[in-house]
Amino acid sequence: MNKYTVAVLVKNQFGVLNRVTSMFRRRQFNINALTVSETESNDYSRITVMFFGEENKKQQLINQLYKLPDVCSIKELDSTNSVSSELLLIKMANEPTTRDDVLTAAKAFDAKTVDYSKASMVFELTGDSTRIDDFINLMRDYEILEICRTGIVSLEKGASTISKSGGIM
Repeated sequence: MNKYTVAVLVKNQFGVLNRVTSMFRRRQFNINALTVSETESNDYSRITVMFFGEENKKQQLINQLYKLPDVCSIKELDSTNSVSSELLLIKMANEPTTRDDVLTAAKAFDAKTVDYSKASMVFELTGDSTRIDDFINLMRDYEILEICRTGIVSLEKGASTISKSGGIM
C-alpha cells in the first residue's frame, strides 16, 4: 500500500467536512491524519488528508471528490513537490531517575519545553511525520503520560497554489 497526502480546497460551509470524509469511508480508506482550516479567504477551507491505499482506488476517490458540489480543487502532495510539517505535544512523567535522559532526548530533537512541573514535562516538536514518529518511539522508553498530534499540513512548493489550479479566487 502507498501513502498519499491530498489537499482538498472546499467552500467553507456547514457539513462539507462530513461529506468529504464520508467519501473516504465509502471508498474504504482509513484516514491516518486530517487537518482542516480556513485559507487566505474566509470563503474557503483546506482539508489535508493522509491515508494509505492503492493507486487505482486513490484515483477513483479523487474523481468522486470532484463530483461533490463544495469541492473546488484537489492537489496530491508528496515529498518531491511539497513542504509538510506536523506538530506534536507530548507530556512525559518528570521522574528524578529519568529526567536527564528525557531532557537530553528532547534537546537532541530540538523539542521545546512548553510546560514543566514536579510531576510532568510537556514538549513541543514540529517536523515531518517520520521525525515525530522517531521522537515518540524514543520516548516510549520512558513514561509517556499523554500525546497530541495535529496531523500533517502541507503546501506545494513554488508559485503554484491549490486555488489557482482549481480556477477560483
